[in-house]
Amino acid sequence: MNYTAYDLLWFFLIYSVLGWGVGTAAAAIRKRKFIDVGFLYGPWCPAYGFGGIAFAVLLTELRHDLPFLFLGGMVVAFLVTYMTGGMLEYVFHRKWWDYSRKRFQFGGRVNLPYVVVWGVAAVGSICFFNPLLMRGIAMLPRWAGDILLPVIYVVLFLDFIGTISGVLATKSKLRKSGLVGTVSESLQKQADFLGEGLTGFVLRHFGNRYPELKIEKLLEAELEREKRLEEEKEKAGRFAVGCGFYKLVSLFFIGAFLGDVTETIFCLVTSGRLMSRSSVVYGPFSIVWGLGAVFLTMILYQYRNKSDSFIFVFGTVLGGAYEYACSVFTELVFGTVFWDYSKIPFNLGGRINLLYCFFWGIAAVVWMRALYPRLSDWIEKIPKKAGETVTWVLVVFMIFNILMSGMALGRYTERHTGEKKAGNAVEEFLDDHFPDERMERIYPNAKVVE
Repeated sequence: MNYTAYDLLWFFLIYSVLGWGVGTAAAAIRKRKFIDVGFLYGPWCPAYGFGGIAFAVLLTELRHDLPFLFLGGMVVAFLVTYMTGGMLEYVFHRKWWDYSRKRFQFGGRVNLPYVVVWGVAAVGSICFFNPLLMRGIAMLPRWAGDILLPVIYVVLFLDFIGTISGVLATKSKLRKSGLVGTVSESLQKQADFLGEGLTGFVLRHFGNRYPELKIEKLLEAELEREKRLEEEKEKAGRFAVGCGFYKLVSLFFIGAFLGDVTETIFCLVTSGRLMSRSSVVYGPFSIVWGLGAVFLTMILYQYRNKSDSFIFVFGTVLGGAYEYACSVFTELVFGTVFWDYSKIPFNLGGRINLLYCFFWGIAAVVWMRALYPRLSDWIEKIPKKAGETVTWVLVVFMIFNILMSGMALGRYTERHTGEKKAGNAVEEFLDDHFPDERMERIYPNAKVVE
């Protein structure tokens, strides 16, 4: 079943509202009182909307294979929950939910029994609920949908902007007031001071929904953050300290290059052919491996002291899910399949196979145990000013490289699906500089799909 952008926009709204309703009802039953669990002011939770879209886009083709659909739902739910929790922690410098005391949890952000429930929800969503939603959406006149969607999304956008503005205003007021850092002052006076206008409304809004975010807790979190900032100032003269932006960008380029080289050597050994494994038209860079290095580092950084078996299992599952998502994405966006494992045993839709998933697990162990510590030390030894300048030059180069690669692939697909003649100057440029021969040399395994 193929979903249009119109369908997915409705899916996002419907699942956001349903998720808010289910979450609020569950909290009300558990606490025996009404508790609004939403992040925004309105009756919607965008995390559930993103989850519903991820299920529809990534898992629909697994509807005839229920065990894999169930597992896929668990993996998607794990990633959505983990990243949502991380984003909220980044904004508020405090956990919105904490499963650290649960037996089966990951990073305090994900509770595995809940992930199992999400797996069941994925099966129900793909097999039963989404077809029902499609029929319901089809019953709404298209002209009415074209009016309602923009109106609802404008309200949702204003709600999001209002919430974030309130949060930023509150944090700004905390700093400018001088309350942060004055430990001896009364927390009640701080609460009174902040109980004015927008900031007070925001704090009451979140305090009622999430007890961990009441004014006292928020102030304590700000104090802790200020202490951490003071400690980090001592390292300010070094480049790419910790696991921040500059470190991750550096690791992306290193991972993209090493991944391309590794795959090239592997293909040469196994098939006797020297072929390009690059994802882009300029340079030996594999975007899949580069993003994979960043992805694994961001999630596994805090668990780098865990056992090798833990990292291997996590890398195997996460790497397989990541490669599957990349395959679906490139096929949907570029109309091209870059790898096909249909002829390899234990494959899933030709997108992933068990052997290569094990490779991801091995790569995760090698990366976190051997490569990352050494690379991190080397990166931090780069002079700060030179490192930042080079980083931004590489970022601009890669953005241009990806855009050019996307246009070249799009034009390559058009030439193979009927649009052979260039219709404008851009297409003429692409035909001249990226003819079929060059594209097939860069992407030897690419297959155009309808």
